[in-house]
Amino acid sequence: MIRVFTAIVALLGTAFLFNACQSSKKEASKRPNILIVMSDNQSAEHVGSYGDKTVRTPNMDKVAAGGVRFTNAFCSAPSCTPSRAGFLSGQDIWRLKEGADLWSILPAEYALYPDLLEASGYQVGMQGKGWGPGSFEANGRKRNPGGNMFNSFKEFLETKKKDVPWTYWISSHEPHRPYVEGSGTRAGIDSNKVKVPGYLPDVPAVRGDIADYYAAVEHFDRELGQALEELKQSGELDNTIIVVCSDNGWQMPRGLANLYDFGTHVPLIISWPGKFKKGTVTDQLVTLNDLAPTFLELAGLPIPADMTGKSLLPVVDEKPDAAGPNRDFVVLGRERHAFVRRHGMGYPGRAIRTRDYLLIRNNEPGRWPAGDPPFYGDIDPFMLNWPGETKYYIMEHKDDPRVKPFFDMAMGMRPAIELFDIKNDPDELHNLANDPQYAAVKAGLIGKMDAYLVKTKDPRAIGGDTKIWDTAPYFSEPDKTPRPSKEMQHRFKLDSAYDYLK
Repeated sequence: MIRVFTAIVALLGTAFLFNACQSSKKEASKRPNILIVMSDNQSAEHVGSYGDKTVRTPNMDKVAAGGVRFTNAFCSAPSCTPSRAGFLSGQDIWRLKEGADLWSILPAEYALYPDLLEASGYQVGMQGKGWGPGSFEANGRKRNPGGNMFNSFKEFLETKKKDVPWTYWISSHEPHRPYVEGSGTRAGIDSNKVKVPGYLPDVPAVRGDIADYYAAVEHFDRELGQALEELKQSGELDNTIIVVCSDNGWQMPRGLANLYDFGTHVPLIISWPGKFKKGTVTDQLVTLNDLAPTFLELAGLPIPADMTGKSLLPVVDEKPDAAGPNRDFVVLGRERHAFVRRHGMGYPGRAIRTRDYLLIRNNEPGRWPAGDPPFYGDIDPFMLNWPGETKYYIMEHKDDPRVKPFFDMAMGMRPAIELFDIKNDPDELHNLANDPQYAAVKAGLIGKMDAYLVKTKDPRAIGGDTKIWDTAPYFSEPDKTPRPSKEMQHRFKLDSAYDYLK
């Protein structure tokens, strides 16, 4: 009897071990969920964990404390639509045809990570802007390239299938303009404590505008906090990779739509509790284009050869198999942002960014970089019809000797080549392109950038079709005939309407 009992115990023990082993194998093979929470127009430095002592971002800081924070992350283009196209496709914007422009299309010929994940069994959802602004219907897409639209993350969690991996993109509107005037003060933000960068005038109007922007950043942080709580309540936190980032820099002069750091340097934080490195800071040079191949590798899928981005898994994994991208530079670009020049002309440029230097090539220095006067519409408010006191103050005081340098930096013509020493000039105020002491640095950067552009088949480097970016469809008709508000007509002595189509 004892032998029988012993045999039964042994059999049960074997069965338990077998089931535990099978369960362990199943858990090990379980593919992770991916949650992306993206702000709209937020520069990297405006996060508590990135060093800002005024803005309050406890949820972004919490994710950073539990994951990996990238100090040298950049968007592929300082403009919403192309930046998001690069993020989805894992490709440099000049490889995406009309996808390099704002308010245009993302050609259906390019493979996007949400589609590839969905084809492999992932559920794919999103909310907010996703890819855009532009028209996905115009070239035959049946949905936003970012995925299937939901009203909220909570709705997605409640309606998705069980035991199926998923990816969800929370694409916030914040901190996109227009800001609510006075919202910073009402949120308890002391405008006297905000940091005014050297390329903006340090006056109360600008400080108030920045405080209002900070309030919008804090609103985004609360959205992130809500999403994290909903994820925790769903019971899927432990198997979910969390990515927090922005699509491009802030909407201030020399920010959005510019290849300066203030338009391209973005926050990027990646966390996977118990799986990825914790409380880690890396200075690796990366772009948002690197996220698509990262997601595919995490899902066990092959990375398409067309993707120029590189997986970040070796950088964030606790036990990396490789050293990561290990770049000593990234190359960024811009084509047409808003429809703010006659006949829809853009302001094309390419830039190379190392840890120490930024070099920009302005391909059409004869065009107005901020858009044609008197609107300077590549700086928001682009049609002068909503609040934006930083831009308005600079325009209104452009003849004041104390303000004119800021006007020239933001709205004046620019040379073909700009070179900045980032460590010694973080506000990028002093162009060193013609300084003989930097001649070797300049030549070396141009050589590296050109070699990369040729390798990645940039039409501007290999003699391809570049007219496409000035003639691509622009799906916001009101932008082509801007009408400033009556207040701005009076303030700046403007006509009631303008026509960029003539």
